[in-house]
Amino acid sequence: MSLGILTNVAATYAENNLNQTQSSLQTVLQQLSSGSRINSGADDAAGLSVADGLKANEAALTQSAQNAQNGVGLLQTADGALSQVTNLLDRAVTLATEAANGGLTTAQATAANTEFTSILTEIGNINTATNFNSTAVFSATATNFVVSDGTTAGTTTISATTGKVDTTTLGINSDVLTSQTAAQTALTDITAAIATVASQRGTIGASINQLSAAANVASSEEVNLSSAETSIRSTNYGQATSDMAKYEVLNQTGISALAQANSVQKEITKLLQ
Repeated sequence: MSLGILTNVAATYAENNLNQTQSSLQTVLQQLSSGSRINSGADDAAGLSVADGLKANEAALTQSAQNAQNGVGLLQTADGALSQVTNLLDRAVTLATEAANGGLTTAQATAANTEFTSILTEIGNINTATNFNSTAVFSATATNFVVSDGTTAGTTTISATTGKVDTTTLGINSDVLTSQTAAQTALTDITAAIATVASQRGTIGASINQLSAAANVASSEEVNLSSAETSIRSTNYGQATSDMAKYEVLNQTGISALAQANSVQKEITKLLQ
C-alpha cells in the first residue's frame, strides 16, 4: 500500500461507516424511548401511510359507535315515553268502560270526563315536551344516524322514526265521556290508539336493535384496526434492544478504526526524520 497525505482513504471509510452506525443507533434509541417504531416518514414511509390510514378509520368508527349509541338513547327515551302513554290510555280505557255502562250519575260522569280530559292533555304534553339532547323526540320525520369507517363503501345510514303521539294522530282528540254513547265511541278509539302505540314501540324497538348491532360492529372493527395499527407502529423491543447492542459495538469499533486509520497516517512523518 502506497503512503500519501492528500487523502486518508482508510479514515474516510471508517468515518462514513461510523456515521452510518451512529445514525442507526440514534434511530434505535428513539424507537426505544418513544415506544414507536415509526417516528418519521424516513423510518418506514409505506408503514406510516398504512398506519395513518388505519388511525383515520379508527377515529371514524369510534365516533360512529357513539352516533349509534346516541340514537339508541333517543329511541329508548321515546320508548319510555310511549310506555307512559300506554299507561295513560289503559286508565282511559277504564274510565270509558265505566262511563259506557250507563249507570253513572251526572256528577260521576262529569268526574270521569274531567279525568279523561286531563289524560288527553298529558298525552299531548308527552308528545311535545319529551326531548333528548335538547331535540324533540317525537316526529313524523325520520332521524338519520350515520355509521362509517371513513370510506364511502363503509358508510351506512340508519333511519329511525319515532312517530307522533298527539291525540290527533292517535285519533282520540271530538272523544268525551259525557254520555253512554260518547263513552262507547271513545272506548273504541282508545283501544285503537293503544294498538297504534304498541306498533310504534315495535318499530322503535327494531330500530334500537339495529343501532345497537351497528354500534357493536363499529366497536369491534375499531378494536381490530387499532390492533393492526399498533402492530405497525409499535417498537419491537426484542429486535430494537438487539440492534442497540449491535450498533453500540459497531460504534466502539468504528471509533477505534477511525483512530487507527488516523494513526497510520501519522507514520508518514517518520520517513522525514
